[in-house]
Amino acid sequence: MTELPFFVLPILIFFARIADVSLGTLRITMVSRGYKWQSALLGFFEVLIWVIVVAQLLKNLNHWVNYIAYAAGFSAGTFIGLYIEDKMKVGTVLVRIITLNKSEELIEALKEAGIALTSIDAKGGFNDVKVIFTVMKRKKLNKVFNIVKDIDPEAFFSTEDVKYSNKHHDHLVNPNDRSPIDRLLRIRKGL
Repeated sequence: MTELPFFVLPILIFFARIADVSLGTLRITMVSRGYKWQSALLGFFEVLIWVIVVAQLLKNLNHWVNYIAYAAGFSAGTFIGLYIEDKMKVGTVLVRIITLNKSEELIEALKEAGIALTSIDAKGGFNDVKVIFTVMKRKKLNKVFNIVKDIDPEAFFSTEDVKYSNKHHDHLVNPNDRSPIDRLLRIRKGL
């Protein structure tokens, strides 16, 4: 096998580190959300790439540029992995909205958008407030955020990852709008 030119190995190390660290970032995210098989598959490729890169690095200890490429690839891989994870929007989240003034309009707008929700009356520090909860797929978050910002820009909202829920309601379905077959199957299942 012919030896690679001096500048090629640092470039390969840099891009391989981006790949393995991005996979590692995605794997950690998948583990925290309970995706077992996907996490294991990502981990396999992450470590495979890492072992290849480390073997090349150990063969070429005399070039300091390889160390810089290794560290830069790690940094870039972390950023790219988080960017990819954000774009994938994998998982389920709990959305909590606390509103002071426009609770009824906000609840109606969310229902019209097909968002299933639960609302409760609560006491804020100085006023009565309404707390609205919904559990949904993460990819639907922007829809909810846009509705909240349009109707009540002063509302407080937060999210948290849900590792497990027995159900999530991405879209509210009026029981009367279900097909006869769907209603029959739900009766049979006891739903």
